[in-house]
Amino acid sequence: MLTSPWIAALAALFLWWFSTGAILCLVRLADRGGRRLRILCTALGLPLLLIGLWGFVASLNLTGTGAAYAAFLSALAVWGWVELSFLTGAITGPNPYACPDDLPEWERFIRAWGTIAYHEMLLTALFVAMWLYGAGAENTVGLWTFTVLYFARISAKLNLYFGVPRINIEFLPEALEHLASHFRISRLNWVFPVSITGLTFAVACWMERLYAATTQADIVGFALLSAITALALLEHWLMVLPLPDAKLWRWMLPAPDATQTKTPNTTRPEGTHGF
Repeated sequence: MLTSPWIAALAALFLWWFSTGAILCLVRLADRGGRRLRILCTALGLPLLLIGLWGFVASLNLTGTGAAYAAFLSALAVWGWVELSFLTGAITGPNPYACPDDLPEWERFIRAWGTIAYHEMLLTALFVAMWLYGAGAENTVGLWTFTVLYFARISAKLNLYFGVPRINIEFLPEALEHLASHFRISRLNWVFPVSITGLTFAVACWMERLYAATTQADIVGFALLSAITALALLEHWLMVLPLPDAKLWRWMLPAPDATQTKTPNTTRPEGTHGF
């Protein structure tokens, strides 16, 4: 049953939904305890990172459907911990301040980069290390999974910076409230069609490889990659289409702390999506 491409695609969909909800839930709970609890939550999650890195390395020279699933899960584990460290505010950037209005574009960009610099450098270091170590291996499902997530995340952040019509701020954690001022709602920017075209092309490439696959391991691997890339494409479209995507996770999250209040911001809100 696990060798079916449909089961693999559904597994990728479930893992995307569940891992996103789990991270948002942990961050919501950690927000109630302040910065110390958020840092503790990130530290306690370190085994997830270590297991993910071990699984990534261990699965590189393994074949079979189990190896494809293991590589995919390992890449998600590494990615998940890095995103947890970002959303808790443990690894973000040197600029924790909101962006003033009416700044020149170059200064606005520098300030925005300063809010996420350490997080982006960590992701890039992991991305480069994975490619240096894993390129040419028998099983590259984990490597390509992390690569898709890496470029999709960069694309999403650029679109949020330049402006998109619809951005959900409901799940923005307390530690990152200042990010809302660095992004804007506007008509479509020039990055969006490039992002959509690139992700659509990637989905088509994975689907073509899936169609041409001759082994069960390749079928599962390309089905997983097709699904995760299609989900990244969907998340980009959710910046435009008026769909209630927040309902996917709202029901499973604890209520926000009643003592915390957020300042409304309708000019440059930022959303928190699964990728």
